[in-house]
Amino acid sequence: MTTYDFAGETSRITSRPAVATRVVIAVANFYRAWKNRRAFYRLGEMSDAELADIGLTRSDLHVAIDVPFGSDPTVKLRCITGARTGTIEDFARQVA
Repeated sequence: MTTYDFAGETSRITSRPAVATRVVIAVANFYRAWKNRRAFYRLGEMSDAELADIGLTRSDLHVAIDVPFGSDPTVKLRCITGARTGTIEDFARQVA
């Protein structure tokens, strides 16, 4: 066995855990997105008053659901509510 052959085998050995790690991370991200999507659908079953209590509107849900299936709609929902929170705080400062 030459040094060149050994170097080739080493690179193959070290790349396998990296590929396995990426696959595990991808599966974990997909599972998390699926679980959060199920929770997101439960938000749709709430009344408008209940949604208002947690700072959401029905239109927020319609906007957030337009993400692709593998994506997490709760991330989009968090961005929407975060933008609204900033404007509400700015508005409250102007009124006071």
